[in-house]
Amino acid sequence: MGAAWLQLWRRGRLLAPLYRPRRLYLLLRVLVTLFLLLRRRSRWLGLTPLPPVALVAAIEQLGASFIKLAQVLATRADFFDEAYLAGLRQLQDRLPAMSAGDRDRCLALAFPAAWPFVDFDRQPLACASIGQVHRATLADGRLVAVKLRRFGIEQVVRADVRLLRLCQWLLQPLFSSDTRHSVEAVLSAFGRTIVEEVDMAQELAHLQQFRQLYGASGLRFPVPHPPLCSCHALVMDFEDGVRCDDSAALARLGVSFPAVMETLVRFYTEQMLVKGFFHADPHPGNLLVRPDGQLVLLDFGMVSRIPQETRKAMIYAVKAAYERDYALLVRATRRLGIITEAAAPEQLSLLAEDIFRIFSSEALSAASMQQLAFGVLDSLKGTPFKLPQEVVYVMRASSIIEGLGTRYIENFNGIKDVLPLLKANLGRALGEGEGLLDLLAIEAKQLPLTLVKTRQVIDSLEQGELVVHLAADDRRALLAGLARLLTRQSRWLALVLAAFYLRGWPQPWAAPLSLGCFSLALLLAWRGARD
Repeated sequence: MGAAWLQLWRRGRLLAPLYRPRRLYLLLRVLVTLFLLLRRRSRWLGLTPLPPVALVAAIEQLGASFIKLAQVLATRADFFDEAYLAGLRQLQDRLPAMSAGDRDRCLALAFPAAWPFVDFDRQPLACASIGQVHRATLADGRLVAVKLRRFGIEQVVRADVRLLRLCQWLLQPLFSSDTRHSVEAVLSAFGRTIVEEVDMAQELAHLQQFRQLYGASGLRFPVPHPPLCSCHALVMDFEDGVRCDDSAALARLGVSFPAVMETLVRFYTEQMLVKGFFHADPHPGNLLVRPDGQLVLLDFGMVSRIPQETRKAMIYAVKAAYERDYALLVRATRRLGIITEAAAPEQLSLLAEDIFRIFSSEALSAASMQQLAFGVLDSLKGTPFKLPQEVVYVMRASSIIEGLGTRYIENFNGIKDVLPLLKANLGRALGEGEGLLDLLAIEAKQLPLTLVKTRQVIDSLEQGELVVHLAADDRRALLAGLARLLTRQSRWLALVLAAFYLRGWPQPWAAPLSLGCFSLALLLAWRGARD
């Protein structure tokens, strides 16, 4: 009983700082800033958007979970202008090492049965928000890296995710339906990703899947030791090497940095467009170069999956933009779920022209991948759309790689490297193994059935019996619109009834409360008219 109370006390002591009024106020200010920037408004209830420097400072005070969220938001040019994006990109996922007491508690949780190491360096090699890495030696003499989860970080992350969801629910009525989809997509996907990231057993599964899928890619992945792994710790072979952005160390090894970048670009093209399972955090600290020149990938906590249909739609969207194919672009963006049903034809036409201009050969020769992505997002401002979170992580990884290349290679342009690779692997990326004759044969076999169906449609149209079946996405969009309308009307009506009901009460506080209900009803009615 005493142990249970001690554990409860420790948990309360750990989580209590997360709910301090000052921290809750900072979180509210950050989310209100996001709301105001998205809605292009200068003020709400007397609150103005935090300036870029103040926003970054507030996020740093909120802690590890929100720093990671900000790193994802740093790719959203549709949310923020360049001043905010530049500030968010400066946020670093770095924390001091755990105290000796917390470290020893984590080790006791990770290795409760028997101590597996003959030597363990208590001084960590690297520290981040989720965990820290120590060097150790197994009984057989093998050198290993032990990634130890921070004490209590899972409870902290889950509490932060609950806070985010609560604030999202409270602020939901303030967003239009289209911007709400984008914000919800970001926050819900982030909540899933960061909860996975604090589970070392999940990272072990990611590492094993990478070794299985990309074992022949030319890159090296650490060898894990599953019997020693748990949700508290990940044990893997220690990989020796230099950071891929250490040009002086690479020169001493006789390794060409452009060759390293070529390997990295090829590998990420394979991950994103062919296999659909990719490492979403390729910053230089996670990329080592061995003395023999082989590239080593580390840290498999932030991993993203892209379904094949999404990959196909992404490829067709790029192809349509490059070839100025308006119809294909609209189909691809609808398949991606980027363009919502509320987008008017004239909006789509203007958007397509902007994208075609960005992808024109003149712009493409000078544009960086990050500038290209931000240009597309900037064109989407004011258009009813929602960006799938898989695409956001693709953009984040691409911008990190491109930033690494432009820092050390003159005139580096990731797009110039990716487009030929995409063309060469188009069949594999689309999952198409048939040649031209095979495709023609398939189409020829389908031709009689197509003609019969066409005739049936024409007959039904002539007889007034044509029935239109909505796709699932269209049905959901229509029903969601009706639900929003009914919900808004019911809220408005309930507030008006409450106002009249309270007006008849004799208590002195009833009149102000009645007036408040009536004012809120008017506000909802006004917002409904605007939306």
